[in-house]
Amino acid sequence: MSLPAVSSVAPRPRGLASPAAGPTRLRVSDLLHATDQAADDVLSGRCDHLLPEDGVPRSQRWFTRVHGDDELDIWLISWVRGHATELHDHGGSLGALTVLSGSLNEFRWDGRGLRRRRLDAGDQAGFPLGWVHDVVWAPRPSPGPVISLNGPVTPTLSVHAYSPPLSAMSYYDITERNTLRRQRTELTDQPEGT
Repeated sequence: MSLPAVSSVAPRPRGLASPAAGPTRLRVSDLLHATDQAADDVLSGRCDHLLPEDGVPRSQRWFTRVHGDDELDIWLISWVRGHATELHDHGGSLGALTVLSGSLNEFRWDGRGLRRRRLDAGDQAGFPLGWVHDVVWAPRPSPGPVISLNGPVTPTLSVHAYSPPLSAMSYYDITERNTLRRQRTELTDQPEGT
């Protein structure tokens, strides 16, 4: 699947799953494949026109749509120290990501508590319906002595796919009884709430 420029509408991707009951005909495995292909496009320079002229910001999160149509949205997202997404779901959308550079920590609600998973460059993760998680920048592992993180830190880059495209995200807190409580739901067509 070759991903078109942001402004164009892509034809239905070939070679993906046949229609199925649910919010989309695509499966999480299809989204993983789409993020892998988009990651290749970004790493090979085919998406350089989408990057900020001054480079990816080092002090704030940044994102841009790589592909968008009625069935699938693909985003390039940067992650920096100190900017978490909050514990959230993706509404009625399936999701997937591929880490291009750096590392992320994902904290996923498993029904009893949060489980941490580290994702390094090249790693992928899929998100079925009902997946509640928080994603944060993670320091790169370093062999040898601990390095101070007070200086400039290179953002982590990842590619994310959602199908159907995002329309809402809900945000959660963990209660004193160790259950989830929805705090708010936001209508959005972007991978970052307001």
